[in-house]
Amino acid sequence: MKLNDILCNTNLDIDVTGIAYDSRLVKEGNVFVAITGFATDGHIYGKKAEELGASCIVCEHQIEGVKIPCIIVDNSRKALAQMAKNYYNDPTSKLKLIGVTGTNGKTTVTYLVKSILEENGEKVGLIGTNKNMIGNEEFHTERTTPESLELMELFSEMVKANCTYAIMEVSSHSLCLHRVDGCNYQVGAFTNLTQDHLDFHGTMENYMKAKSKLFDVCKKGVINVDDEYGFKILENAKCDVLTFGINDGKLKAENIEYLSNGVRFDCDNMKINLAIPGEFSVYNALTAISICKQCGISNDVIASALGKAKGVKGRAEVVDCDKDYTLLIDYAHTPDGLENILKSVRGFAKGRVVAVFGCGGDRDKTKRPKMGKIAGKLADLCIVTSDNPRSEEPSEIIRDILDGMDDAMAEYVVIENRRDAIEYAIKHAKTDDVIVFAGKGHEDYQILKDKTIHFDEREVIKDVLNKL
Repeated sequence: MKLNDILCNTNLDIDVTGIAYDSRLVKEGNVFVAITGFATDGHIYGKKAEELGASCIVCEHQIEGVKIPCIIVDNSRKALAQMAKNYYNDPTSKLKLIGVTGTNGKTTVTYLVKSILEENGEKVGLIGTNKNMIGNEEFHTERTTPESLELMELFSEMVKANCTYAIMEVSSHSLCLHRVDGCNYQVGAFTNLTQDHLDFHGTMENYMKAKSKLFDVCKKGVINVDDEYGFKILENAKCDVLTFGINDGKLKAENIEYLSNGVRFDCDNMKINLAIPGEFSVYNALTAISICKQCGISNDVIASALGKAKGVKGRAEVVDCDKDYTLLIDYAHTPDGLENILKSVRGFAKGRVVAVFGCGGDRDKTKRPKMGKIAGKLADLCIVTSDNPRSEEPSEIIRDILDGMDDAMAEYVVIENRRDAIEYAIKHAKTDDVIVFAGKGHEDYQILKDKTIHFDEREVIKDVLNKL
């Protein structure tokens, strides 16, 4: 393939065998894209890319000492997205692409939509936090939204596998960092916006503006207008929007019943039964229903599929155990997420609500005391522990959490080691308790200062139970 075919206006007749933005992955004849990242600058690896056989370099400034052509662009990430789209022959133009953005609920919504579309006889690709899928085939994922090169490659594989739809989680980072440039969205969806990623965006206003970018590039949209930011996004949306909510919106949930094993409600002449508890499950279902109605899926198919849908790993996931108490794993790692899951559990728990939680290191510190306050208010017992401390000291993160627990109604203990915290919670469980292990969800690892270790809460829980 010629460079001119994948990067417009270069005027260079150069043969390229592929694209790489990691110099370690460069192969003979590749074009190397030098990206200025947050941890390192790809421009310093230009010479290494040349030594590995790169035919040319796309970069933001001239790289000293290299003899192969350097094509200067204003933004390497934008250029990479354009090149990836062209290299893989614009795969999203051959798919009905659905994008879901928001702070909470994205993963569950994508799984619900996949279930509905498959009930309708479609073959569906999925890209998200837990994993990537082509039909029933699963692939590991490193981040919520892959870099543009891997993203277009995935879409290309979906096209080859005869997928008709692709549904993906669209992170605010991906919208700001041009990872999803060139994607042709049929439907874009907004779930909600609560405090998260302010270490990257700085303010909630910036965070909202990042999310709203999705509605500049999709043909149809669905927006939760019960969320205060939903109305702001709606005002500036450049597409046909279907609004939804419990309190407001064109599509509403009515006659809601909250059960220990799910929710029931009426919506647009449908009787919806979803086996995932909590008010947040009503919103997730409403998002999925709205998306599928924008895709022209019938009410009968939607209601039938939701009635069969199961929960998602790490989202209000009940762990099987032959005990007189309940163990539940949830990904809640934001103030709103923690509040949602604890309120839901409070609604059906016959005994105590026990919260085992921490906060991630190298992330927005202001949410730590807020999460401490929420847990202290909604739980009966809090076990404050470590999450993914990254480069920070776990004890300092815990200290920030405890700053919000001065007026805590709940009892609380601090057990820094997460495995020990899990063991403590289980060994001190009482009849009818519901123990919520919050923050890790689907993750099977823990990120420490100097390494990442294997850590799957399901395995830890099983090990503790076996020793009782």
